[in-house]
Amino acid sequence: MIIETIVTTVNQRGEANFAPMGVTLGDGEMLIRPYMDSATYRNLLATGAAVVNVTDNARLFAEGAISSPQFPAFPADMVRGLVLKDACSYYECSVIEADAASERANFRCRIVKKGILREFIGFNRAKNAIIEAAILATRVRFIGVENILQEYRRLSEIVKKTGGEEEIRAMQYLQDYVERQRP
Repeated sequence: MIIETIVTTVNQRGEANFAPMGVTLGDGEMLIRPYMDSATYRNLLATGAAVVNVTDNARLFAEGAISSPQFPAFPADMVRGLVLKDACSYYECSVIEADAASERANFRCRIVKKGILREFIGFNRAKNAIIEAAILATRVRFIGVENILQEYRRLSEIVKKTGGEEEIRAMQYLQDYVERQRP
């Protein structure tokens, strides 16, 4: 099963990258599948480490999907990486196998530490809608602006009915970004 997370990696200079990403959690392992043109891919190759953060903060997914934010974080214990301060739980991971034979690489990682910072409150419909909207925003070049904005109309209604101010701002942030992508 794929779970939506924020994957943090660092490059050789120690500069952080925060990327919303679906990962597959297995028995003591994690499968991370970044696109080969991404910072996550380059950083995993360079350092062989990542921290997979589980959070219920939908804003992190929205901002991380379309910008290069620097979220509050602290150093991981067992790998070269960063733990989100707003993570509910996190997994420090070390790459044990890399396969770059397709458009998306497969990094099989061993979980070397699991940490819990706070209770996972969960996702309501608004937070789920924000995650879907963030994923769509990353695919604007494949799907097209108008198709995404049509789907955003539906998702915005869900956010307005079931979300709070933070979710409404996150949805607007994503919509503004997609509208700026019009030719």
